[in-house]
Amino acid sequence: MKRIITLAVVALLAAGSTKASEDVKIGKQNISVKDGLMTPEALWAMGRIGGCSASPDGSKIVYQVGYYSVKHNKSHQVLYIMNADGSNQTLLTKSDKNETDAAWIDAETIAYLCGGEIWTMKADGTNRRQLSKTDGKVEGFKFAPDGTKVILIKSLPFHEVIKENPADLPKATGHRVTDLMYRHWDHYVESIQHPFVADVTPDGIGGGSDILEGEPYECPMEPFGGIEQLAWSPDSKTIAYTCRKKTGLAYSISTDSDIYLYNIGTRTTRNLCKPADYVAPKVDPTITLAVQAVNAPENLKNNVGYDQNPQFSPDGTMIAWQSMARDGYEADLNRLCICTLATGEKRYVDWKSDVEAFCWAPQTMKGRKAVKAKPADPQLYFLSVWHGCCNMYYANHKGEIRQLATEEWADWTSLQPANDGQKILATRQSLSAPTDIYMVSLPQKKQKLANVQQLTQENKHIMDQLSLGKMQQRWVKTSDGGQMLVWVMLPANYEEGKKYPALLFCEGGPQSPVSQFWSYRWNFQIMAANGYVVVAPNRHGLPGFGQEWKEQISGDWAGQCMQDYLAAIDDAAQNLPFVDKDRLGCVGASFGGFSVYWLAGIHEKRFKAFIAHDGAFNLAAMYLETEENWFSNWEYDEAYWHRPQMPRAKTTYHNSPHKMVEKWDTPILCIHGEKDYRINYTQGMQAFNAARMKGLPAELLIFPDENHWVLKPQNGILWQRTFFGWLDRWLK
Repeated sequence: MKRIITLAVVALLAAGSTKASEDVKIGKQNISVKDGLMTPEALWAMGRIGGCSASPDGSKIVYQVGYYSVKHNKSHQVLYIMNADGSNQTLLTKSDKNETDAAWIDAETIAYLCGGEIWTMKADGTNRRQLSKTDGKVEGFKFAPDGTKVILIKSLPFHEVIKENPADLPKATGHRVTDLMYRHWDHYVESIQHPFVADVTPDGIGGGSDILEGEPYECPMEPFGGIEQLAWSPDSKTIAYTCRKKTGLAYSISTDSDIYLYNIGTRTTRNLCKPADYVAPKVDPTITLAVQAVNAPENLKNNVGYDQNPQFSPDGTMIAWQSMARDGYEADLNRLCICTLATGEKRYVDWKSDVEAFCWAPQTMKGRKAVKAKPADPQLYFLSVWHGCCNMYYANHKGEIRQLATEEWADWTSLQPANDGQKILATRQSLSAPTDIYMVSLPQKKQKLANVQQLTQENKHIMDQLSLGKMQQRWVKTSDGGQMLVWVMLPANYEEGKKYPALLFCEGGPQSPVSQFWSYRWNFQIMAANGYVVVAPNRHGLPGFGQEWKEQISGDWAGQCMQDYLAAIDDAAQNLPFVDKDRLGCVGASFGGFSVYWLAGIHEKRFKAFIAHDGAFNLAAMYLETEENWFSNWEYDEAYWHRPQMPRAKTTYHNSPHKMVEKWDTPILCIHGEKDYRINYTQGMQAFNAARMKGLPAELLIFPDENHWVLKPQNGILWQRTFFGWLDRWLK
């Protein structure tokens, strides 16, 4: 839900892309790396691990890998299977089509998506059979525990905000827009997803019935929601789903989504978040919801914030989900809510940072029968960022929380029961290693931490050829007296006594962590391979240091966080003997791009080059250009035309980077995607035009076919070459 998704998540979403060609089969690539240094081509040759799933008996694991071809500018998603100890890794994919979203039906049968239909195969890849017949319309699925039914995600035409063009004008390309949220992320909203429930019969799967029939709401929710936003009850009688039941203007200013229970037998729906008679207070769409009645203390008990991703407890008596308290605030503390279904009572795991993902504790198995935990004793595992790492934690019914897995610098990125009652199947990455699959054995009695076993080494054949930069962790004092964690990456092939150019990395979000992410674009190791020191501060506004630290940035984009950036680069320039203080650059994307534009006006000649990707440049323009209006309302406080203005709004609009151009004096590269509807490409064009009209050296790299990210292989290579070409020109 965070405004600018973390780079780790970007990598995972790119890995899950299903837009490869159906006539080009792309597999694992062998590539020779010259001089042991990371190149863009080496990055794009890496396999990207997506989802993984353990068989019901815990003996096998099926997982997805995406491979990319720069030559064909396409990707190919394939499926592998291995034993639970990582042995006998076998490619299951047989065709040039994408095979994705693998899930176990039973201990010997795997279901998967191919060509918009559900197929099944045996665990050895044989006996392939198409189950669904929907003319290629299935976009996601989840089988009921008893195997008799399945949820199908399909898209339906939607003309609530963009009216349908006349039938006699089939080639007309105009959009007649009547309300807000007519664009989302990178597309015009002319369809929405709905969940359907279909019977599983010996003859296959039909189209099913729409559980939101007649309702103009999306489920899963745009822009990144998937099948994880729905769940089956253990008895296969109920579906929990996530939905924001709003459209148009109301949708664009609110983050209020709820968890609903749909009874299969009676076809009735119950809202778990709000009472049946709840009526939302009226709001002013041009003012932050923080000061309006919807977020009054007496109303917060109605779960008016962002609720998503429900999971039933193994015994079906409880359901848990991720929950934010306040409406309109997409970066509120992401709590873990546990609801007792019989009473509707809710409790929240008392934790100091955002819950990024979770799962219920594995059931203990005796023979083949599961021994269920007592209803009063919920036990869960969750992921959360703390001090620059996404760690794995355990929470029990007493409210006790402890870190479960390794103390190493790393990011755990997913977790689920391994289905043997004793282990967790998870994925992990770091700033020095791409995603791989791990088995986490739960600690026994006096053990403090779990045992961790790496199951895959998907990119070992490439990583073994590379000289990698070493990481350092520093704590830097901020101007307000705080302590800021700063990651420092040394150049590959670092030589003692030599000085190197350094890059200040500015994170997006504005409330996304600078954790141990692995990115296929903003990759610290490729920066190190090009001879740069990377300085990456966890400035004010980032999670993992308490909610007060994270929330400080709202309404203060150009204040404390910018002083933090300067403190981090000044510390590196003054105290790290390998940093050349006369060769400093500053780079960042999204809010990081905004940071670059702002620092360009206040850096007092610290930097010799800037690079801003998809950055906000003119905040007044962005207020009306962006599609998710709740973001600007919360961050700016109110519309720019209000008079008088609230103090934070007045400060924000006054501190827009476009008003600082008169102080720009340094070469700048601006990058933007024309399909970026979050921060419109006109922002990057304005910045570039301003730089050139001032007579500054500047370049604009614009992608007509990319959104907030750069996802196509050849565009990715062009991005990297342009990025380092610009830096080398001014810093070497």
